Amino acid sequence: MMITMEWKWLWFIRKAVMLLVLEGCRWCTTDACLEHERIALLHLRPFFNYDNQLKSWVEVKGSDCCKWERVECNTITRRELKSLYLSSNGIVGCVENEGFGKLSSTLSNLEILDLSYNNLNDSILLSLSELSSLRYLDLSHNRFEGSSHPRGFQWFSKFTKLEILDLSYNSLKNSILFHMRNLSSLKTLRLSNNQLEGRLLHIQELNNLIDLNCLDLSYNNIESISNQDGTQLRLTNLEELDLSANLFRNNTISFLEGLSSLKSLTLWNNHLQGSLDIKDVDAFTNLRILDMSNNEYLKDFVIQKESNVSSNLEEIYLDDSHLNTNILQSIGVFVSLKTLSLRETGLIGPLPNQGWCDLRNLEVLDVSENALEGMLPHCFNNLTSLRELDISGNHFQIPLSFAPFANLSNLKVLSSDENKMVMELSFYTSVPKFQLKLISLSKCITSQQLNLELPTFLYYQYDLRYVDLSQNNFSGIVPTWLLENNTKLEVLFLRGNSFRGPVSLPPTLNINLSSLDISQNILQGQIPTNMCSLFPHLRRLFLSKNAFEGNIPCCLSDMKHLSILDLSNNQLSGRVPEELITKSSLTILRLSNNNLSGNVIPMIFNAKGLSSLYLDGNNFSGEMTNVDVSTFEFPPSLREINLGNNKLALSQNDFKGSIPMEFCNLNDLEYLDLSENNLFGSIPSCFSSPSIKCCSNRYVHLHENRLSGHLPIAFYNSSSLVTLDLRGNNLTGSIPKWIGTLSSLNVLLLKDNNFHGRIPVQLCKLYSLSIIDLSQNMFSGLIPSCLGSLTLPMEGNKILDSVGSGSGPSLTEDELMGKLDVNYFNPNSYVEEVIEFTTKSGFYSYRGNILAYMSGIDLSCNNLTGHIPPELGNLSEIYSLNLSHNKLTGVIPSSFSKLQQIESLDLSYNNLSGEIPNQLVELNSLEVFSVAYNNLLGSIPEPKAQFGTFIENSYEGNPSLCGDILHKSCSKIDSPSTISTVPKDKGEDGLLDTYDFCVSFLVSYVVVLLTFFVVLYINPYWRRAWFSLIGKCITTCRYSNVGNFLAYRIFRQYV
Repeated sequence: MMITMEWKWLWFIRKAVMLLVLEGCRWCTTDACLEHERIALLHLRPFFNYDNQLKSWVEVKGSDCCKWERVECNTITRRELKSLYLSSNGIVGCVENEGFGKLSSTLSNLEILDLSYNNLNDSILLSLSELSSLRYLDLSHNRFEGSSHPRGFQWFSKFTKLEILDLSYNSLKNSILFHMRNLSSLKTLRLSNNQLEGRLLHIQELNNLIDLNCLDLSYNNIESISNQDGTQLRLTNLEELDLSANLFRNNTISFLEGLSSLKSLTLWNNHLQGSLDIKDVDAFTNLRILDMSNNEYLKDFVIQKESNVSSNLEEIYLDDSHLNTNILQSIGVFVSLKTLSLRETGLIGPLPNQGWCDLRNLEVLDVSENALEGMLPHCFNNLTSLRELDISGNHFQIPLSFAPFANLSNLKVLSSDENKMVMELSFYTSVPKFQLKLISLSKCITSQQLNLELPTFLYYQYDLRYVDLSQNNFSGIVPTWLLENNTKLEVLFLRGNSFRGPVSLPPTLNINLSSLDISQNILQGQIPTNMCSLFPHLRRLFLSKNAFEGNIPCCLSDMKHLSILDLSNNQLSGRVPEELITKSSLTILRLSNNNLSGNVIPMIFNAKGLSSLYLDGNNFSGEMTNVDVSTFEFPPSLREINLGNNKLALSQNDFKGSIPMEFCNLNDLEYLDLSENNLFGSIPSCFSSPSIKCCSNRYVHLHENRLSGHLPIAFYNSSSLVTLDLRGNNLTGSIPKWIGTLSSLNVLLLKDNNFHGRIPVQLCKLYSLSIIDLSQNMFSGLIPSCLGSLTLPMEGNKILDSVGSGSGPSLTEDELMGKLDVNYFNPNSYVEEVIEFTTKSGFYSYRGNILAYMSGIDLSCNNLTGHIPPELGNLSEIYSLNLSHNKLTGVIPSSFSKLQQIESLDLSYNNLSGEIPNQLVELNSLEVFSVAYNNLLGSIPEPKAQFGTFIENSYEGNPSLCGDILHKSCSKIDSPSTISTVPKDKGEDGLLDTYDFCVSFLVSYVVVLLTFFVVLYINPYWRRAWFSLIGKCITTCRYSNVGNFLAYRIFRQYV
């Protein structure tokens, strides 16, 4: 026993001595990385295009590269490089024995290498293959093609230790699978977003990867994963398979039966169709996650009680398909189900009382965007494990007490937007068991239900982080008690309610509120100044569309985190605090439609951080005469600026014109509105700078000013220009031919200027063009027939506002809150493009989603001549066509009957002739029609369909038209004898045109004259009599003229 104890002590002492020796050796040596590895990294740096990101990589001897950014060393030895993260550095290709060619032979212990988001191609693969110690390799978002390059993917066989390989977002073809067969240690392979397509002939090569756990083949064009001899995948250890966004059909599942360990199968966005039986996935006994969402032709999902997967399946996603509501009655067999997502699946009617209520383990339920209705069934209380519930976009009747949810003690997220809240017959006073973190109840109450107080259950909530009660009719004062009760509240949206009175905030609050929206209410008084101190972390503040008055609080400019401020559409007055524009942290500032005044020009030139500035609809004024522009630094970050409807005069300065040349320094400018001012002079030619043309979208509104000169070359080759609105100016000259270079132009508005010349055929090259207004100018010549080839696309970039799409419900609570927050307000979509266009005999504004579906051409009030091109009848998507007040001749083309979408057709005040084509009665969408004041004749179209709604003024000013509406009978005009005598080859109107009439008259005149002379030549008696008559006439006229002259002289003398 004693001997054993002695041996233990000896062993302990020896270990202690060894540790002391090792520790001493460590202190005797350096902790820095190996010198040859440091040098190798420095040789690599010149190949980076963005080397400014690697400022710590310095050429100082002894510098520890383990402490450099993007570099990690072994945590034990603290010397050998273990991880290297070189993504997004613009690395291009590979040079032999340089860069990676040297690095690969040096870093023999490297395990993790990230080269994603570069410009690498196949040439680098040979150098990388020397890094045989790699376990993780990320080559995604590069330019690999999988070609037969001599230094290509065949060298991958050296990566015998590689476990994770990411090749997504490249241009790899099917052959890449052949080169994967020797990666025997591979556990994760990602090949998404490549060019894999059709049948994968080399799919059997993946069967060598016996340890493969995760395979991602999403976002390709694959149709089948079995080759011609029927070989299937036999990856017995595969647990995750992502086949989303391909072309797979129902039979694909049968090819996967060899994947016995599969736990997650994703077939999102494929071509699954018809009915799908749960027995089809019976082979996957370990399946936990099944995602077959976004298969729009999937009609039914048949669930069998005896299914092998019913006891293990935990998550089912069937969003964006067309299912039968009966699925809710049979879904209860999945006793382990935790997530069920049936968003936008065509479910209708009330929820059943059985089936889905048996899912006692359900934690996430999404049945949003369906047509479900009625009250929630009583069995809903069985879902006691529910954490997240989304029933928005239905027709449920939700009691104001929220009694159906009262027993859901685990509920944290509730989204019930766009349902209907109802009052209970009995008063419910029970305190709910849940404590929500996120609640969204927007657009729930109908307009008939007024003066409703907030739901009482909110008084018992103390852990809220996100609250959206917008677009309801809640009344009373602003519920500041929500802020006092919920100290963790970050987002509060109360927009579009009926809250009244001044905003009274408590004196103290301990809260980290980041977003507050109380806009579109009936709030009055001044903006509370203590808001700045109570909400120091506020990032977004919306107070628009109220009745706030007084000055803008200066303290708003001191809020360090405030990035978006909207005070528009109030009654604010006074001057704008200079610091709010020049020194604040704001990126978006909207002060539109108030009573603000003063000179804001100097502030605009110093708005360094702003990306969007809206000062339209105020009383700003001022000239640039006394402003020293050289002292300003114009904000290059500005993307959107709106100074419309003010009184700005920017002339007589260094700008050499009314619009400042400094606008040319706005490299990221997307939206410019200087409309409805007193600007004059020419448009700066610098608008054509390459930096401006590179922008993704361009919206230019300069209408209702006094701009003059020719349409400048400023916009030449601006391929991203979407809207060009120059209406109501004094621009002259012709439309230049380079107009055809504006390839993205959707809207061209040149109304009410002094343009002349012909309409250029180059407009026909603008295939994105859908709204054209050239009215009230002096254009002449023919209407280009090629305008009929315009497609007038209904969708494009006309809409500036769009809401980003969200993901499924499998998000954490924080992620879901972020998703809702972004969807509620996306800074990139704050501006709403507005287009004004004359149609249906009125002047209308088109905005938002309506604008996306508007198309029209207005060429009225010009000097256009010639015939109306029949090709215009090919504009099948046009809604409005106005050719009135010109000098057009000829007939109305019968091809206009093909304008099936047209709502307004105005051909009045021209010189059109012929009959009105009876085929026009087929235009079932026509609301406004006018052919008044032309030279039309015959019967007006039969008064049926839409033509039965047109009255006399649609045809007035055409004396030869007849019909009951005009109180003129067509019996004589329409008699068979009259109609039958008209030759068919004289045009559509059946009458002689002007040219034929002139020729006929001239020939007749010559024939009559020749006949007269022949008769005089043959008959001498008639010849003498004719000459005698002529002589007497001459004598009579001469004496008459002399007598008149003498009488006139006598009269003058007498007077």
